[in-house]
Amino acid sequence: MVACAAMASPLIRRRRLESAVRTALARSRAVALIGPRQIGKTTLAETLLPAASRNYFDLEDPLDLQRLEEPKTTLAPLRGLVVIDEVQRAPDLFTVLRVLIDRSDRPGQFLILGSASPALLRQSSESLAGRLEVIEIDGLALAETGTHTLDKLWSRGGYPRSFVAADDVASFAWRESFVQLAVERDLPALGLGASPAAVRRFWTMLAHYHGQIWNAADPARSLGISESTVRRYLDFLTDTFLVRQLQPWYENLGKRQVKAPKVYVRDSGLLHAILRLDTIDDVLAHPKSGASWEGFLIEQALHHARPDEAFFWATHQGAELDLLMLKRGRRIGIEFKRADAPGLTPSMRIAMSDLRLDRLLVVYPGVKAYTLAAGVEAIPAESVAEFVA
Repeated sequence: MVACAAMASPLIRRRRLESAVRTALARSRAVALIGPRQIGKTTLAETLLPAASRNYFDLEDPLDLQRLEEPKTTLAPLRGLVVIDEVQRAPDLFTVLRVLIDRSDRPGQFLILGSASPALLRQSSESLAGRLEVIEIDGLALAETGTHTLDKLWSRGGYPRSFVAADDVASFAWRESFVQLAVERDLPALGLGASPAAVRRFWTMLAHYHGQIWNAADPARSLGISESTVRRYLDFLTDTFLVRQLQPWYENLGKRQVKAPKVYVRDSGLLHAILRLDTIDDVLAHPKSGASWEGFLIEQALHHARPDEAFFWATHQGAELDLLMLKRGRRIGIEFKRADAPGLTPSMRIAMSDLRLDRLLVVYPGVKAYTLAAGVEAIPAESVAEFVA
């Protein structure tokens, strides 16, 4: 097993996310902070309640598991904030939490952290419906790391320990270790019933499909399994926030439109580790560089915009739009171009007209924003946060 890389500096404090959690706790008796392992859930929770507190339970710690053998007896007397980390390891807790949350004397408040297993989400929706506010934590964003870190964040990805590692070698080693532990321990523990070797091969196939329209037939044939099993694997990796399935938008246009999702490895650093790309120079020289750039900036745009819904759009005649965001009744389209000075294309004109876009942004790796047409603007990638927020 590859050792995790040493840190060159303290982990980045995520103040916007911390503020969102504090706001949620101010209005809800129970808040769930969910996301993949090592994304920073525990670090954030410790800004609200020290791990040494008797109100902090880490269910990967045998002592804390033992403390919760009689959960109602242990949790009922507690006052103030109670944190339960890795809650998916004890899904029966949700029933107990429902009883405690509904108590009229309202003694405790709960922040539960989980690695987003389907079982976790199912238990929370059944036992804590209407009682639990869910916040998804994703990777680091440009607004948190600084616009000057664009290439570093793209190359290393948004996992905090990968981003702040001492150098590219240490960062790559950390990501290799993460992938190895995910396929050998974490995904099986969360319920993915497949061998580590099969999961690793499937994840590698997904890396080569990154940014493409999904077709289960080829992976199923390569792995020697059914298409339904391949779809189950894909849905599982999506539910654990390792993969994004960007669904197609369908408009009644009288045109044949694509109806299958696009797939992306959500973290660009993990994508590069799977593809064996150690440095930004390796990334730039690889055939998947453009697709990697697109996926990285989709995650950045979604992080900063927080749209109500997000899609891509494509027709069989060749018109397409990389990202369609619906937000407060507005339609915002985004195209991602790795070009020095992108211009207005026929596909952009069609998307503006057919989708009735309120705005179309063309994100490129330059330094100046400029207008391409009415409602269409080219913007620097490093400024994506201020244009989409």
